[in-house]
Amino acid sequence: MKVYNMKIYRFALLIIAFYSCNQPPVIDPIQDSALIPYPNQIISSNQALKISSINSIIGDEKISDLLKVINKEWGVLVQNIDYKKGNLSKRNSLFLEIDNNINVSSDEGYDLEIKNDRIIIKGSTKEGIYRGWQSLIQIIELAQNSDNIDYIPTGNIIDQPEYGYRGTMLDVARHFFNLDEVKRHIDLVSYYKINHLHLHLSDDQGWRIEIKSWPKLTEIGSLTEVGGGKGGFFTQEQYKEIVSYAASKFITIVPEIEIPGHINSALASYAKLNCDGKLRELYTGIGVGFSTLCNTEYSYQFIDDVVREISSISPGSYFHIGGDESYATKKKDYIEFISRTSEIVKKYNKTVIGWDDIYLGDIPPNTVLQFWNYSQNEPGNKGLDNILNGLKKQPKVLVSPAALMYLDMKYDSLTKLGLNWAGFIDVKKGYDWSIEKLFPEIPGDKIIGVEAPLWTETTSNSSELEFLTLPRLPGYAEIGWTKTSLRDWSEYKYRLAKHSLIWRSKNINYYPSPLIQLEEEKSN
Repeated sequence: MKVYNMKIYRFALLIIAFYSCNQPPVIDPIQDSALIPYPNQIISSNQALKISSINSIIGDEKISDLLKVINKEWGVLVQNIDYKKGNLSKRNSLFLEIDNNINVSSDEGYDLEIKNDRIIIKGSTKEGIYRGWQSLIQIIELAQNSDNIDYIPTGNIIDQPEYGYRGTMLDVARHFFNLDEVKRHIDLVSYYKINHLHLHLSDDQGWRIEIKSWPKLTEIGSLTEVGGGKGGFFTQEQYKEIVSYAASKFITIVPEIEIPGHINSALASYAKLNCDGKLRELYTGIGVGFSTLCNTEYSYQFIDDVVREISSISPGSYFHIGGDESYATKKKDYIEFISRTSEIVKKYNKTVIGWDDIYLGDIPPNTVLQFWNYSQNEPGNKGLDNILNGLKKQPKVLVSPAALMYLDMKYDSLTKLGLNWAGFIDVKKGYDWSIEKLFPEIPGDKIIGVEAPLWTETTSNSSELEFLTLPRLPGYAEIGWTKTSLRDWSEYKYRLAKHSLIWRSKNINYYPSPLIQLEEEKSN
């Protein structure tokens, strides 16, 4: 009898040991994941999924291109990915499915369900599925820096953005950034669900895109940059490659050609664009407001050709015409430039975006005024006045207040990179505000979203771009995606700190803000 009881006891110990070894560890629930932007609805099921158990991606032919993108992005984590059809009950699989019945109203909305043996991402569009994938990859990469690197929490995320336009701008005119550098920047901003990249393609210091009907723009106008570097430009084929690469991550490229000011690179290329018929010298400084096109039919033919060629290789709906700081242009000429250029953009089936100064022109309804001229160092709010005065023309508004959202502003007085004409912008200042509370005068139904511009007078390589972008851009992405009621600085700063380990693992440079306790500091 004792022998029999001992056998039972030993067998029970073996069962317990086996069961314990095969149980997932207890990990933090999914709502505690440091997701940025934070989702608008999360439901935890308080279990864990072993991520290395996922060995196939399943989706149908409708999303074959998306399957390839996701496989490429996830290939470093999961091997032996198979493409095949199957039902949602198959274990150890990631399912991607177009579903028009999920409870979201945006094309970017998604339903991400993580079970203890499979993952399901649904969206009404491929873009929605990709947004769900971006949340999943953040959960996985955050787990790589936890105590249980092979386990992620289970639960359901149902999510969609607050604003349809969530952008950043990259100035490739003051300093030129080549194809690989722009792609690296796209990778960086895409991670935080940015969906528009505004490229500032021309300025006094350089013309950065090939215009076949005006070849001297790049033969001459592209040859320098701030400080006298060699400059550069994109051929139209290279530009199309940028557009395609961004589109694979559901980012729309918004091209900008500045008129009628910020135009010295063109004035140095074609003498007849100047009223005196004389070529200007190439410019390598950082001053503004000294250049202007001459108000002639020759200039309007120039504008028409430029808009036509760029529009033909830009599938997005927007064309940015600049329009700011044109101090050398007479007011009546400025108004005519904006009015006629708006008609040209409309002729090529694009919607006009311009800096808030362009409200003075005869702009068509739904023109987007980019609200930028907002500085806490100067009295008054000229940009806000421009927006309010322009509302009678039925525009839309893109929110980019310089004193809060310009990524080229220094973090503080000790920051080496950046400028400070709009004030310093630390991480808290950049995040801890809301559009509806700070600018209640702007009707909510007029606002299409937010954009964080990055001017490059002081930056000349990817590392410097990253330093000014991080850790501020994730906060702007969250302002654009997450409901204001779910945003709180005291909680956000802890989520943001956890992302520093992701940046380090990818060799991404960033500013180590003293306002957030970075994760690598905690471990030292």
